[in-house]
Amino acid sequence: MVAVRLKHHLQSMWKFVACAALVGVADAWAAPAPPAWKVGVASGRITPETNMWMAGYASRTNASTGVKQELFAKALALEDDHGSKLVMVTLDLIGVPRSLRKNLERRAQEAWQLPPESLLLNASHTHSGPEFRVGRAPADDGEFKPTSLGQRYGAALEEKLFRLIGAALSNRAPARLIYSHARCGFAMNRRLPTERGYQNSPNPDGPVDHDVPVLRAVGTNGQTRAILFGYSCHNTTLALYQFCGDYAGYAQEFLQAANPGTTALFLNGCSGDQNPYPRGTFELAQQHGRTLATAVEAAMGVQRQRELNGPLRAAIAEIDLDYSRPPSREEFQRRLGSKNQTEAQHARRMLDRLDRDGELPGSYPYPVQVVHFGNELILVALGGEVVVDYSLRLKKELAGPIVWIAGYSNDVMGYIPSRRVREEGGYEAEGAMLYSPTHPAPWAPSLEQRIVSKVHELHRRLKAE
Repeated sequence: MVAVRLKHHLQSMWKFVACAALVGVADAWAAPAPPAWKVGVASGRITPETNMWMAGYASRTNASTGVKQELFAKALALEDDHGSKLVMVTLDLIGVPRSLRKNLERRAQEAWQLPPESLLLNASHTHSGPEFRVGRAPADDGEFKPTSLGQRYGAALEEKLFRLIGAALSNRAPARLIYSHARCGFAMNRRLPTERGYQNSPNPDGPVDHDVPVLRAVGTNGQTRAILFGYSCHNTTLALYQFCGDYAGYAQEFLQAANPGTTALFLNGCSGDQNPYPRGTFELAQQHGRTLATAVEAAMGVQRQRELNGPLRAAIAEIDLDYSRPPSREEFQRRLGSKNQTEAQHARRMLDRLDRDGELPGSYPYPVQVVHFGNELILVALGGEVVVDYSLRLKKELAGPIVWIAGYSNDVMGYIPSRRVREEGGYEAEGAMLYSPTHPAPWAPSLEQRIVSKVHELHRRLKAE
């Protein structure tokens, strides 16, 4: 009897051991895979050390008078498990000059073998930052001329960004990339149709894109290292004389305060015809920043989030965007006597260029960049002040579960209207070109299709790799 009981006891023990072993194997199979990414992040202050002319509004009559909020540049370096890299640099500035992009592209390739398609620069387009673009800062006579202060700031900025890219690349560590999104509602279309044409005024019936895409980098310890988020809205809450990141600067500040140890980066979207409303005070800029930060927090708390996998693939190209036929020399000479000083100054610049070069340019080299995160996320980065139609169209046309469209990337050379906006006319279609020392005429009507076609071409190329 005792032998029978002992036999049953031993059989039970072996069953327990066998089950435990199987459970152990199942647990091993269920254990999360190691992170497929390495992520590095760096941040640096880029507020001017002295007062200087501010960017964004031709109506300003004097230089800055102080600092309301520090301005920052931030770099997010991503590497997949095959060694492919992408470095995104965000700037609390009016734009990215083509020369700055080209210099950093060359230097990053020489220093870290980072190919051009693996570098993305994006400006928040705050109108409360410094004017440092060569040939854009107004002198006392109201003309746009190079200033030594702006040139010194631009040179120092390039050095800071170069070091920032290196710092982000050097502190890469294993991490997961998680995407989610929410919505935010303070952006409103600013092209109001009137009997006198399209005016810069709130248009609650105009097209908008209220999506707030969010990409989190989470370390192996569960700590969120970086939060990259986007929104399609001009950073024009403020038109004052103190340096400030506007709503995007405050949104980043609030997110970092609520998530210690995290770097928040803002990626501007297709904001060319979108303004924050209401506007005009620091309190409103903070309010909009808080609203956007809350939307980001909501996105990070939703149940449906997607973990991104590799491989990371990127492509970049330049296309020649044609201008419409420019006025003749005789027409520019006639415009010198215009009561519209902006028109007269533009005519003078074009006549000077004709005298110097013998002709005016017929096109401009426009950057288009596409990045694939595996088969899960398509990120499109377009140059210039792209209107919202591009975001709405490309999100419909590109195949993929997640499509993220950014403007103000790699070169901010002026407004990029859609064909619809170009035909309607108004500031974004024509008027803004008069402030440019580069553009002799508005864009040709073909610009939207040429840009969209190039996006599709690069997208197909990456899918085939």
